[in-house]
Amino acid sequence: MPEYRRILLDGAAVQVTVDGDELVAGDGRRVKAEEAQHLPPVVPSKVIAVHLNHRSRVDEFRIDLPDTPTYFHKPTSALNSHHGAIVRPEGCKWLNYEGEVAIVIGKTARNISPAEAGDHIAGYTIANDYGLHDFRDTDAGSMLRVKGSDTLCPLGPGLVTGWDFRGKSLRTYVNGQVVQDGSTDEMKWDMHYLVADIARTITLYPGDVLLSGTPANSRPVQPGDIVEVEVEGLGRLTNHIVTGPTPIRSDVGAQPTESEEVLSTALGGDWEFRGIRPPRR
Repeated sequence: MPEYRRILLDGAAVQVTVDGDELVAGDGRRVKAEEAQHLPPVVPSKVIAVHLNHRSRVDEFRIDLPDTPTYFHKPTSALNSHHGAIVRPEGCKWLNYEGEVAIVIGKTARNISPAEAGDHIAGYTIANDYGLHDFRDTDAGSMLRVKGSDTLCPLGPGLVTGWDFRGKSLRTYVNGQVVQDGSTDEMKWDMHYLVADIARTITLYPGDVLLSGTPANSRPVQPGDIVEVEVEGLGRLTNHIVTGPTPIRSDVGAQPTESEEVLSTALGGDWEFRGIRPPRR
């Protein structure tokens, strides 16, 4: 299956193809994959993510899925890349990983059926849909700062074409230890359904990205942690967590919180503790 990446090469953004452990530009220049400065493999006009889709995640939260999916938006300013630094702002504590498969649109899609959706997909890449749950109390509806803060949407390492999404494993690792272990077969709504659903009212353009949901066991990570998402046939997306250089400003806007909503979500949906968990000190 062909794989395309975008890297900085001699100061310019260049699309390259993968040839073993090397990346090859159209003019023949080669660079070792592990030495390259990666960019997101696509340049989307928008990134749309489904809230819940994997059955293990739904079971973890002890809820029932609605009859149809719901979505949120991640601004393109959140985009990040393979080997990029994920910034947890100073003053925040509850930054969670969420390993996912990302759908990349290849042809403008509007008012199409699920059966037609595959013809509008360029390929797939890996995403980590990080959530900054410190802002969940104020942005629970929009998820804007929770999921859309800078650096919280790494994609990569490359765009893979000709990949069949069915029956593929998805694992997330923190410092080499498996923390999420799921499969695309546990998704209630498959990739074609998600594309067709969104395209009923929102035109999808080439390069646009849809995030398809994460399995159970999203948990907080700390500065210094190495987080990797591995999807069968798509490779492994690697990022590291750092502390932001400046604190969240206190002279404007809502501040980070540690309510029961924040803790229950960040620590795994343990809703039975809502209202009775001892206060954090």
